Amino acid sequence: MAQCEVCGNDYDKTFQVMRDGKQYTFDSFECAIQKLAPVCEHCGCRIVGHGVEKDGVFYCCAHCAHKEGAKELKDRA
Repeated sequence: MAQCEVCGNDYDKTFQVMRDGKQYTFDSFECAIQKLAPVCEHCGCRIVGHGVEKDGVFYCCAHCAHKEGAKELKDRA
């Protein structure tokens, strides 16, 4: 069994995710999201969907981006 990097659970069904050349081990998607998903610069929520980005800064939606001054970002084209 392998151990989840987030919660420490020893589990026989862990999985690995590669990101930027580093391998991570998780027991659930919830733990993978907690470790790897970006955080919205405005509201602090984890960005699980597409989100929006400007100059390397991530937002969960255009509303949050607008609140931080990135007025040109849109949720839809």
